[in-house]
Amino acid sequence: MISEHLPALQVVVPLLGSLLAALVRRGNLAWLIAFVVCWTMPVISMALLNQVLATGPISYALGGWEPPVGIEYRVDLVSAFLMVLVSIMAALVMSYAPRSLASEIAPERQSWYYSMLLICLAGLLGMTITGDAFNVFVFMEVSSLATYVMIALGRDRRALLSAYQYLIVGTIGATFYVIGVGLLFAMTGTLNMVDIANRIVEVETSRPAIAALAFLTVGIGLKLALFPLHLWLPNAYAFAPSVATAFLASTATKVAVYLMLRIMFSIFGAAMVFGQFRAGEILLVLSVLAMLAPSIVAIFQANVKRMLAYSSVAQIGYITLGIALANQTGLTGGISHIFNHALIKGCLFLAVGCIVYSAGIVKISDMAGIGRKMPLTMSAFVIAGLGLIGVPGTAGFVSKYYLIAGALEKGMWWLAAIIVISSLLAVLYIGRIVEVAWFREPDERLNDIRTVPPEMAAVTWLLAGAVIWFGFVTDITAGVAGQAAQALLAGYP
Repeated sequence: MISEHLPALQVVVPLLGSLLAALVRRGNLAWLIAFVVCWTMPVISMALLNQVLATGPISYALGGWEPPVGIEYRVDLVSAFLMVLVSIMAALVMSYAPRSLASEIAPERQSWYYSMLLICLAGLLGMTITGDAFNVFVFMEVSSLATYVMIALGRDRRALLSAYQYLIVGTIGATFYVIGVGLLFAMTGTLNMVDIANRIVEVETSRPAIAALAFLTVGIGLKLALFPLHLWLPNAYAFAPSVATAFLASTATKVAVYLMLRIMFSIFGAAMVFGQFRAGEILLVLSVLAMLAPSIVAIFQANVKRMLAYSSVAQIGYITLGIALANQTGLTGGISHIFNHALIKGCLFLAVGCIVYSAGIVKISDMAGIGRKMPLTMSAFVIAGLGLIGVPGTAGFVSKYYLIAGALEKGMWWLAAIIVISSLLAVLYIGRIVEVAWFREPDERLNDIRTVPPEMAAVTWLLAGAVIWFGFVTDITAGVAGQAAQALLAGYP
């Protein structure tokens, strides 16, 4: 039955789609192939999530070799939750893509671009579903190589330099990761994550175990742009095509956070990482710095994409803060913020993409009065901005509520205060956009703007509606995140 092979199809379908998109060499036809593929993936991922909720984790052996000898695809609640997020965001971005991409990419490159996006999607889903530590590295490189191309094809010449910077940093991060995996293999003699977790107990106090955790954390930290390892991200987001920025901001860093969860909780275990190694204290400091420093830098940015990029670094700090708290309430907030921030930042970057399509501007000073010229687009931007701040009634509030509650459970009232302060910093940089867009006289250059295509406006508003919807309906986000947090913290006091 085809349902038995759904884990493999998560990777095979987008890979085959990328090959077809490259072969057709026509932008519209390549988009149609990518569109069908991307809307197939949520169906598969939701079926896997329902199966996990009904029967528990799924183990899928590749090549007829049973784990731990062979490569295993393993789906549990955390990975299924993330696969649903990645596949839904890919489907929405692809629905938005055709005219946005056509305005920023030359016709002869569009089919290649769709091919690269599908390869990136396959790599991200592969990183999420594989149960083999080295296989994670393979999929990491697959997605990264596609990402470098997606960024380099931006119409600004600085996109090429940004892609090169990302390539250097990404290669360093991958090298750190594979060194960590090599140390784990030397200690345990296996690459299967479940098997490593069972065997590492025997060597948990050894220096190679500490070194392995350090290498893996730094490598993944570079990939997820954990402060201060984030310097590649602002330029990558600022100069990539709008479609790529929205897709990567919604998915790539979220998958890297998932890997950190998997390494710390599933392989090493919370007791070892947060108890014996006391890594939570280091992660807590880095998370607090991430919440504050990039938010301050965002306030002074002239480019709206760079502003949102620095904001992403700050929001990653909230997610890692939930990990650092290492209690169920805080971890629930961190995991739910993976989902909520993907919706919020996806909406913000898609709204900016509408502005780029219609007016061709990204400088904040050039957006004077644009709210009067593009009221629907800027209203969606404001709604997502309120979610970024964490205003009650938005998805961002739910995440921050759990994080504050988790901090207070541990007696860290000062940490709760820092969460509030960092949210107030978001008020400043989002408020700056609102003031320029709505309260200034329209710039003359905005008199000849193009009408936003209906599919671009519809997807942007769909995400804006989701930001509000998930601010009230929390079963899917906080509910599933709570179950995932409970599973990750099993056996940890």
